[in-house]
Amino acid sequence: MHTPRTTKPTLTTRCTRLLGALALAAVVAGCAATSPGKTAVRLDDTPRIAVISAFAPELTVLLPKVQQPAKHSVNGVEFTTGTLEGKPVVVFLSGISMTNAAMNTQLVLDRFHVSHIVFSGIAGGVNPSLHIGDVTVPAQWGQYMEWLMAREDKPGQYSAPAWMKSELTMPAFGMMHPRPVEVRSAAKPGITKQFWFEADPKMLATARSLQNVGLEHCLASTCLKQRPQLVVGGSGVSGQAFVDNKAFREYAFKTFEANVLDMETAATAMVAHSNGVPYIAFRSLSDLAGGGDGENEMGTFMGLAAANSAKVLQAFLAAWK
Repeated sequence: MHTPRTTKPTLTTRCTRLLGALALAAVVAGCAATSPGKTAVRLDDTPRIAVISAFAPELTVLLPKVQQPAKHSVNGVEFTTGTLEGKPVVVFLSGISMTNAAMNTQLVLDRFHVSHIVFSGIAGGVNPSLHIGDVTVPAQWGQYMEWLMAREDKPGQYSAPAWMKSELTMPAFGMMHPRPVEVRSAAKPGITKQFWFEADPKMLATARSLQNVGLEHCLASTCLKQRPQLVVGGSGVSGQAFVDNKAFREYAFKTFEANVLDMETAATAMVAHSNGVPYIAFRSLSDLAGGGDGENEMGTFMGLAAANSAKVLQAFLAAWK
């Protein structure tokens, strides 16, 4: 039987193997850094205001006004960087719903150097003193659909578990009891519970200083009965539902003292809070969330409402220092 002769590796051979191993390690590390779900790569280091809208008709008004636009795509979301009213911005669609808003607000924070967050779009009016076309800038936002679905003991009678009753401080809508959400942040890493997430006071002060924005009140041949107004302050609520129900509209106003409700802002507000980034939201009334006569008004007035929200946003950016 022939026995192969073994030879001692030379220094050159050992170095070649070492360099090969290092190269392989570098390739593996590079793949890990660029693979989905791994280390996020910042696409732009300029401090920018993130300008978010939920769906295309809201963003259509703003995008043509961005100066020196540059496109970036991450996970199918298109981000446009540039300047708007002289301020560096990154503009994008979050997508409709609380999940999309939370996910893509965090995405823009991970991939860009975001100093402030601004949401612009349409909403359903809850406060009966407000009208279609009005632009609201709530001082705080909460998630009205963080619910306990209570047990029905008898027809129309509901009870909550004893251990949960301490956090059920707001009136229920039938079996549905609003609750605070669990939240963590860099400033407070321990889990806390809260319902309201406040807009940035300095941004609100700038919004209050805006005058003579010139809100639209006609869309083609259809004109509103009242001239739209800018309302700064009060509350807004968000949830995973398109609301077109008079009874729930009345409940939301009575319970939360809300001016408007939508499907995104409170999620963005919570992400902003957790990351320690100031935020504000401009929401114009496209409909009355079931409080109007006849069919829901959004199909008729969403273009006008989106334009009014965008006008206030632009006036805010021009005034922001």
